[in-house]
Amino acid sequence: MRSRYILGTRGSSLAMCQAQIVQTLLEAQHPGTAFQVKTIHARADRAPEQPLASMSGEGVFVKELEAALQDHEIDLAVHSLKDLPLQGPKTLCLGAILAREEPRDALVSKSDTPFDGLPAGARVGTSSRRRQSQLRAWRQDVELADIRGNVDTRLRKLDEGRYDAVVVAACGLIRLGLEERITEYLPTERMLPEPGQGALAIEVREDDADVRGLVAGLDDARSRACVEAERALLGALGGGCHLPIAGLASCGTDTLTLEGAVIAVDGRRQVRSRLDGPLQEARAVGERLGQILIRQGALDLLNEVS
Repeated sequence: MRSRYILGTRGSSLAMCQAQIVQTLLEAQHPGTAFQVKTIHARADRAPEQPLASMSGEGVFVKELEAALQDHEIDLAVHSLKDLPLQGPKTLCLGAILAREEPRDALVSKSDTPFDGLPAGARVGTSSRRRQSQLRAWRQDVELADIRGNVDTRLRKLDEGRYDAVVVAACGLIRLGLEERITEYLPTERMLPEPGQGALAIEVREDDADVRGLVAGLDDARSRACVEAERALLGALGGGCHLPIAGLASCGTDTLTLEGAVIAVDGRRQVRSRLDGPLQEARAVGERLGQILIRQGALDLLNEVS
């Protein structure tokens, strides 16, 4: 084992906070070993106002981190799992998936008014097609407007009056110590999250047995099973983070329950189903649920997305 390791992360306040969480956990497990955080700037961060949907390809938040990892510039990369494409470089692997934080989305409104109480025509900021589709299914009388930037930037734009409310991942607010800003946690019956939301992943080089062993103690088996099921659902539907696909798994003692949905862009149609299966067959549960949604018409809805 080496005496010093470098953790790579994006430069946003949330990404730095998440890297520091991993750094603290590793220092606790490996006293006497130094862990240094290094910032790697992602393409999406360099164009903070460009809509994500207009950026070609998947992995706009992770490619530079993965390149730094492959080039041995860093020893491990810390990601929000939902940002990771389903197919990463073959030379890299997920060394650990940490115990999952709150997976739901949160509404933050300027007037501290819940979504049902917002007036008709209220301007709600979110750039996620998944969120926009489900919000339209919930209410057709609000204005959904694109918003980019890190959590701090989005809250500042809200406070400046550019939006009446914004919808963001609750886990980001919690990790940043901003939980008091949450007006309401949006119920999964109305707002099913993005596959992998709330989970942190540590990516390492496949052939680096030293680092793989170093981070293995941070892996949470139940969280890994849940996100593997959700990502298998995403893969079965041929989807990525720019499509209105939602999924959330939960674990019992030996079983896993996965709920998934595909929502039309206009919010007026959706297919949704739930499936139980053995915990040790998480990926198979995700693949089977994907096929169920396809038989219900999921691909027709996805083909409508430009």
